[in-house]
Amino acid sequence: MVSTTEHEEHSEEKRQERWYTVQVASGCENKVQSTLMQRAIALDVQDRILEVAIPKRPGYKVGKDGKRQQIEEKIFPGYVLIRMVLDDEVWQVIKSTPNVINFVGNEERRAVGRGRGHVTPRPLSASEVHRIFKTAEVEEVTVKVDMAEGDKIEVLSGPFQGFHGEVVEVSPERGKLKALISIFGRDTPVELEFNQVEKEV
Repeated sequence: MVSTTEHEEHSEEKRQERWYTVQVASGCENKVQSTLMQRAIALDVQDRILEVAIPKRPGYKVGKDGKRQQIEEKIFPGYVLIRMVLDDEVWQVIKSTPNVINFVGNEERRAVGRGRGHVTPRPLSASEVHRIFKTAEVEEVTVKVDMAEGDKIEVLSGPFQGFHGEVVEVSPERGKLKALISIFGRDTPVELEFNQVEKEV
């Protein structure tokens, strides 16, 4: 028989808020975040679903016009983190939220059939949570460039304006790329700024 004290301790342990990871449909992280917070209020579980986070880091994207635009990059695309007190009701609210695929945790194999078994949600450890949010704070700013090796480009400005070439190397951290441009019938490697070129479609 469980004593009253043990029962209270067990209840307190069950009430403990932890961070969990949930897999969501690609590109639907923000939608799941807002829907889940609305549902938590509507279904009266906002005292247990406390926070829905999408860890992000600052970055830059170089557009087709060559200009750098500041963006926020998701650290774990396709996943959201939820701080909550997990019980059956909360589990059901999250699982039935549109675009939620499943909790991240330990999968129990099905006795029969080939489908996925039940997943037991696994809470993140304090060190995992710390590392994830620390990464979001201090991660070096990255540059996303809409260009890759093999892309055909046209030079828009500078001494090679009007020339066409092929990208052979991209250096986002330097804001430059190297391209092979045909000069006097010979392919010559030339270093160019991102804003000097345009990708040919």
